Amino acid sequence: MLSPNDKTPTPGDLLVRPLPGVPRVGKGDDIAKLTLAALDRAGLHPHDGDILVFAQKIVSKAEGRSIALDGVTPSARAEQLAAETGKDARIVELILQESTGVLRLRPGLIVVEHRLGLVLANAGIDQSNVDADHALLLPVDPDASAAKIRQDVRAASGVDVPVLIIDSIGRAWRQGTVGTTIGASGIATLLDLRGQPDLNGRRLESTEIGYADELACAASLAMGQAAEGVPIVLIRGAPYARREGSATDLLRPRAMDLFR
Repeated sequence: MLSPNDKTPTPGDLLVRPLPGVPRVGKGDDIAKLTLAALDRAGLHPHDGDILVFAQKIVSKAEGRSIALDGVTPSARAEQLAAETGKDARIVELILQESTGVLRLRPGLIVVEHRLGLVLANAGIDQSNVDADHALLLPVDPDASAAKIRQDVRAASGVDVPVLIIDSIGRAWRQGTVGTTIGASGIATLLDLRGQPDLNGRRLESTEIGYADELACAASLAMGQAAEGVPIVLIRGAPYARREGSATDLLRPRAMDLFR
C-alpha cells in the first residue's frame, strides 16, 4: 500500500492490449510460455512498467481446477440448498467446499464468503467455456499463482513484470459484474492517498483507491466476457508503485464491513 508520503505517479498514455492467439489452456500448461509467445505474435516485448493481466479461467485450468461433476457426491446440506435454490446439488456441494459461510440465497443463486475472503455468487464456480459436465473452481491461492507466473516470465524474459489475475464479480449494491483482482504480485493493489492535497490544498481524509481493481476493469473490457477467447492483456503506461502487494490487501476487514 502507498503511504501518505509516497508520490503518486502521473498517468500517461495508457495502452490496454489484448494478446491474440492464446490457445485453449489445459492442466499443466505453462502460462508464462504461452504469454511470451502471444507477446511475440503481437510484436511486443515485456518492458519495465508493463503489467500482465490474466483471466482467472486460464490459471485455474492450468492448475487443474476443473472438476468432473460425476465424481462429486452431494452432502445432505448441499441437497437441502439445491432444493431451495433449484441448483444442481453437485455444484452446491462444490460451493460449500469452497466457502466458509453461506450469506444469502435466492432461486439460482447462493452468495457465500469464499475461503479466500471474497464475498461472491456461487463461490466463483463457473461452467462456461469448460468441458461438458465439469465445473471450474478458483485457484487455490491466486496471489501465489500470480507470483509464480511473474517469476516464470522474469526467468524467461529477464524482465520483472507485475501480474494480476482477475475475475468478473458482482457487487451487492450495483447491477452487473466488473473485473476484479483476485491475485496479484509485484504491484501495490491499494493506494492510500490520505494526507495528500487535493486541487485546493485540502488534505484528503478518506481516499483509498482499489488500484488493482481499476486495472482489472480496464483489462476485462479488452478480454470480453463470452466467446472472445482473449485471456491475457498487456497494460502499458499505467502509474503504479513498484512494491509488493496482494489481492488480500483489497479485502475489507470484517470489523469494518457494514453489510455483514
